[in-house]
Amino acid sequence: MRTSPRFDRAHTDDLMTFLAASPSPYHAVASAAERLEKVGFRQVAETDAWDAAAGGKYVLRGGAIIAWYVPEGADPHTGFRIAGAHTDSPNLRVKPLPDMGDHGWRQIAVEIYGGPLLNSWLDRDLGLAGRLTLRDGTTRLVNVDRPLLRVPQLAIHLDRSVHTEGLKLDQQRHAQPVWGLGEARQGDLIRFLEEEFDLGVGEVAGWDLMAHSIEPPAYLGRDQELLAGPRMDNLLSVHAATAALAAVSATEDLPYIPVLAAFDHEETGSQSDTGADGPLLGSVLERSVFARGGSLEDRARALAGTVCLSSDTGHAVHPNYAERHDPTHHPRAGGGPILKVNVNNRYATDGSGRAMFAAACEKAGVPYQSFVSNNAMPCGTTIGPITAARHGIKTVDIGVPILSMHSARELCAADDPHMLANTLTAFLEG
Repeated sequence: MRTSPRFDRAHTDDLMTFLAASPSPYHAVASAAERLEKVGFRQVAETDAWDAAAGGKYVLRGGAIIAWYVPEGADPHTGFRIAGAHTDSPNLRVKPLPDMGDHGWRQIAVEIYGGPLLNSWLDRDLGLAGRLTLRDGTTRLVNVDRPLLRVPQLAIHLDRSVHTEGLKLDQQRHAQPVWGLGEARQGDLIRFLEEEFDLGVGEVAGWDLMAHSIEPPAYLGRDQELLAGPRMDNLLSVHAATAALAAVSATEDLPYIPVLAAFDHEETGSQSDTGADGPLLGSVLERSVFARGGSLEDRARALAGTVCLSSDTGHAVHPNYAERHDPTHHPRAGGGPILKVNVNNRYATDGSGRAMFAAACEKAGVPYQSFVSNNAMPCGTTIGPITAARHGIKTVDIGVPILSMHSARELCAADDPHMLANTLTAFLEG
């Protein structure tokens, strides 16, 4: 049965706000939680006993959030419908001894996180965000959202071969940003942050900090039909899944328990306590069953009836590099969400998963496209196969086609985000 779309271009406007407010995975999950709390969700602590009450709940752990909505009268063996995504993006992350420099320049030592298009970080005004851990064990989200850092490119006069041989960047020597003049003194960066955020001297005991482009998201093009912005891989999916879960929480007689599962560390393999290869999702689903009086048999029945849509951005056909794509599969920006297929299980989709995704798109009134990699260019992977293998959950890989994936600033069609949100809503409704 086809339903009227819930989301339109206003959803994309809100995505721009979400991206700007989420320069780190920790900020992203805080932004998602804030949106869910506005529609009645409440945070539950992993260290507390969970009750059987119906309604919306969520767990925060580092840069991950698991949120779910229990309908009134849900049986312990009720299956789940999971919208999966990840909160992290490739970037530059501050090292344990941050302060460095030479030849009169003060610099910040950074490590390369994931697989960024490193050239896209050059000559770009960068802020600094993340979390500080204080001596009392609490954490504090911080965001210096103004020009603070810059990775300066070498002038053409000192590298005449750049146009003939291409730009060659050494990740250790060429990616360290400058942030001032003078001699580097160890402790300067942390002292700066303590002053910036009204913390006492020596109060910061640990940090998880990363650079981000301070240029805000923006519509682009003659008719503003394109969206340019940072971290769309994969906050675009996190935002859409959050909006979809909030929307279906107002629906009566849900046949399944809708879930948002947004993990950290996908870009580096998902092997962490907040990654898709960790125990977080399984623990939450199991405890939800047991809190409603369920048994191990109920848990097995619930997971057997569970489906996950793993939503991550994919590659739109590039107008300047069309030969890099499969010749018969050319996903277009603005053409709706994509179904990702790889027979070597880099994506988890199979034929039955395709049918389920097609049904959700039909119900939402949204077109969809198929993505397959060029055989000569093996594809990456997602949380999809990991979720399927770790939990025995039926999983389908989908996403939105974009250009410039892993750039400091990516590009998509402005209507694709709300088409994804409508598809996820239809899926979560069952």
